[in-house]
Amino acid sequence: MSEDTTIYLIDGSAYVYRAYHAIRELSNSAGMPTNAVFGFTRMLLKLINDRAPAYVGMFFDAKGPTFRHALYTGYKANRPPMAEDMAIQIPYIKDVTKAFQIPIFEQQGFEADDLIASLSRLAEAAGFNVVMVTGDKDFVQLVTEKASLWDPMKDKARDLAAIQAEYGMPPDRIIDVMGLSGDTSDNIPGVPGIGPKTALSLIQTYGSLEALYENIDRITGKKLRENLVTHRKQAFLSKQLVSIDREVPLAFEPDALKLTAPDRDALLALFKELEFTQLQQSFSKPAPQKEKRYQAILDPGALAKLIQRLAEATEFSVDTETTGKDPMRAELVGVSVSIEADEAFYIPCGHTESAAPDQMPREIVLEALRPVLENPEIRKIGQNIKYDWMVLSRHGVDLAGVSADTMLASYLINPAKRTHNLEQIALDYLEHRMITYQEVTGKGKTAVTFDKVPLDQAVPYAAEDADVTLAAWRILAPKLAEKGLMDLFETVEMPLVPVLMRMERVGIDVDRQRLKELSGTFSDQMDRIESRIYDLAGERFNINSSQQLGTILFEKLNLPVQKRTKKKTGFSTDVDVLTTLADHHELPAMVLRYRTLSKLKSTYTDALLELIHPETGRIHTSYNQTVTATGRLSSSDPNLQNIPIRSEEGRQIRSAFIPRKGWELLSADYSQIELRLLAHCSEDPILIQAFRDDEDIHMRTATEVFQTFPSFITDDLRRQAKAINFGIIYGMSAFGLSKQLGISQKMAQTYIDHYFARYKGVKQFLDATIETARETRQTSTLLGRIRPLPDILAANRTVRQFAERTAINTPLQGTAADLIKVAMIRVDQALRNKGFKAVMLLSVHDELVFEIPPDEKSTVSSLVKDIMENIWDLRIPLKVNLAWGKNWAEAH
Repeated sequence: MSEDTTIYLIDGSAYVYRAYHAIRELSNSAGMPTNAVFGFTRMLLKLINDRAPAYVGMFFDAKGPTFRHALYTGYKANRPPMAEDMAIQIPYIKDVTKAFQIPIFEQQGFEADDLIASLSRLAEAAGFNVVMVTGDKDFVQLVTEKASLWDPMKDKARDLAAIQAEYGMPPDRIIDVMGLSGDTSDNIPGVPGIGPKTALSLIQTYGSLEALYENIDRITGKKLRENLVTHRKQAFLSKQLVSIDREVPLAFEPDALKLTAPDRDALLALFKELEFTQLQQSFSKPAPQKEKRYQAILDPGALAKLIQRLAEATEFSVDTETTGKDPMRAELVGVSVSIEADEAFYIPCGHTESAAPDQMPREIVLEALRPVLENPEIRKIGQNIKYDWMVLSRHGVDLAGVSADTMLASYLINPAKRTHNLEQIALDYLEHRMITYQEVTGKGKTAVTFDKVPLDQAVPYAAEDADVTLAAWRILAPKLAEKGLMDLFETVEMPLVPVLMRMERVGIDVDRQRLKELSGTFSDQMDRIESRIYDLAGERFNINSSQQLGTILFEKLNLPVQKRTKKKTGFSTDVDVLTTLADHHELPAMVLRYRTLSKLKSTYTDALLELIHPETGRIHTSYNQTVTATGRLSSSDPNLQNIPIRSEEGRQIRSAFIPRKGWELLSADYSQIELRLLAHCSEDPILIQAFRDDEDIHMRTATEVFQTFPSFITDDLRRQAKAINFGIIYGMSAFGLSKQLGISQKMAQTYIDHYFARYKGVKQFLDATIETARETRQTSTLLGRIRPLPDILAANRTVRQFAERTAINTPLQGTAADLIKVAMIRVDQALRNKGFKAVMLLSVHDELVFEIPPDEKSTVSSLVKDIMENIWDLRIPLKVNLAWGKNWAEAH
């Protein structure tokens, strides 16, 4: 029979569980788990792509008991309820199935297995071949000459011959084997003492369960025979429980199972909500290239005409193509611009001779473009414009009139979304799949830099970047205005771009010798710790192998197992586990210490040496405005925010960051800015007065929470009060606080209750903030930054509580981030307007770091402190701590 008459029947319920357990934590920006949906969708696509089925049906277990529960109340009684984070994904899984135009079967009182078996029987009788798509071993009993099994996750197919060769018996006898051995996963008892191997041997010998009991006297093993006799009834019950029902009343309508083209719009909407970027790209509509007017500019005449049009325009988009991702090292390859929709121009100027033999020299192109690029009256729009701005600046062109960045606009509209690259923006707002960078440069070992890409490929790619940027901005701009974000965009995020660019270009000096010494010191310490770990373990093993470490900790040393990994046999050895075990044994503490030193060595002391710029001799970190959902800046290459502040090793690493010769570093650090904002927002009189009186806020909280006099507050009690203060900001529960402080959950709740009893304004503010978030489905900062909270009313408790914590934290941490950004803009402006040599180098959390010559120390430090402390009109004073040093560690 041809493939066209093969029907694929998918065990959907089994694949939901397998997908959920196969993929580790995965969620969208709203915090909704998506791992099961993603794995399930991938399985479905594998089936469609690999087998191109003509007929398909999807089967799910219906809620509630089945006929098997009536036979045996213990059936599946050992199974816990479906995990909350899996249950919430089931409707999406069914929506994906429907969008693929696949009919869904589920029926009260029966499992998916029974429905598949019954439809398989009807299909076979109608002359069809059947492939049961499942990894469930129970389906073996259903294999016939016309019905086979296929597991797409393992890509394993089994037909009648394969099953008979594997088991040495017909498939329908497998139920006899399972009647004897039972099934622990479904709590089917079987016969005690009989495992799968013994059961298989007995049925191979006697042919069936009935025949076995007819010949029970021939069983030689006394204990085996006794068990069989004693549990005869249980064996036949078990056989009945594992037998899949093939007689469920179902209508077989082949036409209803015919697979048609998927509903692409429905799939795109789902993949957009779930944030499955690659799938979104796969199902998006191809670009209508014939409607695009993309052109290469190769001669002075054509360039002059283009420049005339640019000079007459009020705005245009600009994009650069370069030889690399690092704007401090990349060479300019070409410039693309767009003035009108569906039209763009690419001006190559740095391709190799073979890729673009007719291009104009870079110097001529840039000199011709300079008047329009440096004209502040003509608005420039870009995507991640800081990169292009820096590249052009390094090549002698000072871009002016920069008014919009589509990446920043996308980020402000939905800051929780993970990616704001142009490809994703095009998919989300234009439903357009762009040409990818890899499509023109290649992948892996065969990849080339853009200067080697021939013009016939480079022009459509580069011109599309400019065209899509302009089109995206014209959609994003009204959305910013509609959401009340334009002021934040124009007065904070966009003015910050050139400030960050200047900081990145200046960079910071590092002491190479100091880094080498630290690397050697960390190596020596790791060697000593490694020897100690081997001594404690009594053997050598791979410390970096979680599996080998788990064996040492839990099998050899018999330490209490804390949690397991997704694999049943895998022991978790994460930080939380090792921290808990450190109270029981020295070895876990040593492993934690080893991991810390290893990370610091590889991430900082070794990596920083590689990151020193060959021309400037300095480190040039990159600042990212679109990474954190709260609005905080992040940094990369290197990530300066992850250097431990309080550890000795962290201070040693910071000591390697130094100013230029003869200058000093100034650190200006906001003191407890988020707690001060809590006082302002909550209008709590006790908090406000404490900050106005410049009290030790953690000491004050300790006296309130622990209900005692200041003289009785120990360092430990102050530490606990500090944890409570910051825990309140992050919406910490009693469970979270108990875990952090190592106290009972009941005691933690008492502390929280005492806190709210004294700081009533804080409690009212938090409750009101959550209530407002429920009404508006979002939260916001004092400066108008928003964070959508689509799951604030979710039925799933875990998802809802995450949204509630976000609603509390964002107005405080987000406002702090906003104020620091405003401070950076104003300080930078003041330094440049007054002609100071001092420069701002770093922004890390609530701290700004400056490099200052001796003669400007007093003036600049006063200027910085004044601007930062008076950045916003608040009910409480902002406080900035200043510190000087010959290195970053000293200036802290």
